[in-house]
Amino acid sequence: MALPRKGLVHLYKSSGWDRLTAFEHTPHFPQTPPQNLLIFIGGLFDGLLTIPYTSTLSSALPATWTLAEVRLSSSYTGWGTSSLQKDVSELSDCVSYFRGIKTGKIVLMGSSTGCQDIMEYLTGADHASRPAIDGGILQAPASDREALILEMDLELYKSSCEAAQRMVDEGNGEEILPQREKGAAFPAPCTARRWLSLASPNHDGDDDYFSSDLGDERLLKTFGKLPKQSPLCILMSEMDEYVPKSVDKKGVIGRWVSIIKKGKGILDEVNSGVVPGASHNLMKDGDDVVGDLVGRVVGFLEGLPEKATLKELDEKLRSQATSVNLSS
Repeated sequence: MALPRKGLVHLYKSSGWDRLTAFEHTPHFPQTPPQNLLIFIGGLFDGLLTIPYTSTLSSALPATWTLAEVRLSSSYTGWGTSSLQKDVSELSDCVSYFRGIKTGKIVLMGSSTGCQDIMEYLTGADHASRPAIDGGILQAPASDREALILEMDLELYKSSCEAAQRMVDEGNGEEILPQREKGAAFPAPCTARRWLSLASPNHDGDDDYFSSDLGDERLLKTFGKLPKQSPLCILMSEMDEYVPKSVDKKGVIGRWVSIIKKGKGILDEVNSGVVPGASHNLMKDGDDVVGDLVGRVVGFLEGLPEKATLKELDEKLRSQATSVNLSS
C-alpha cells in the first residue's frame, strides 16, 4: 500500500462543470521552492498516486525540480467518455497555470496512455497553439489495440469494433458501447468513438501512436513532426505485460528514432531505451528496476540546459549518445 504524501493541491481549471486539480508533491528541499516542474500523466484508470514509482521519483528529483500529478477528466474511469483532444486541452490549461506561478522549465511525463497525450500535445491538430513545453518523457508507450487483441477473445474484439463502427456510422458515436460488446477487458463506460480510437482494426484510431505494425508514412506524421524545442525521452519496459512477446521492442524504438531524426527532432539517446526487467507501470518491480527508470528520468532532466540554443542541445545529446548504446 502506498504511503501518504504531503503536497499542494492546485485548482488549475475552474470553469462551469470543469474543476480540475493537480497534486504537487512536497519538494525534497522545501527551503528553496523549485521553479522547474515535471507534470505526470497517468494511463487508463490512473489518478493521483496510482502509479507506484511517482513518490520515489519525486524524492529523487534535483533540488530545482518538483513533480505534479495532473488529474484530467479522463482520469480513473473517465477515459471512456473523453478523448486525446480533450486531454491536451486540459493539459494546456495545466501548463498555462503553472507557467503563471513558476519561472523554470516544464516537462510532461506520461505513463502508458499518458504517452499518447504527450504525442498528441506535441504533434496533433493545433499543436502549435498550445503552451510550449521543454521536453517530454514517454514511459511504457504501448499500443492499446495490440493489448486488446492480446487480452480479448479475437472474435469478441472483431465484433466489438464492428458494433462500435455501426454506432458511429449511425451518428451515435458518443453513446456508450454496451458492456456485452466489449466483455470484461475494460470494465468502464466507453463510447463507441473512444473504443475505435483505442482499438480500430483499420490502424486509424486517434490513440494508435505506438502499434508495432504502423507504417513509416503514419510515423512521419507523429514522431517525424516533433518540435525541436521539446526533446523527447523514450522508456519502454522490457517485461511490459501489455506488449505482445512477438514485438521486438528494441527494433520498434529503433524505427521511432530513425523517424525522429528524419524529422530533425531531438531525442535523448543516452537515457532512452528498453528498461531492463521493467513491467508496464513497475507495480511489482524491485528497487533496482525502479532506480534504473528514475535515474534515466533524472538524467534527462539534468541534461536540459538552462539557456542554450536548440543547436547546442542537439549537439550535446548526440555527442553523448556516441558512446552509449541506446538499447542498454
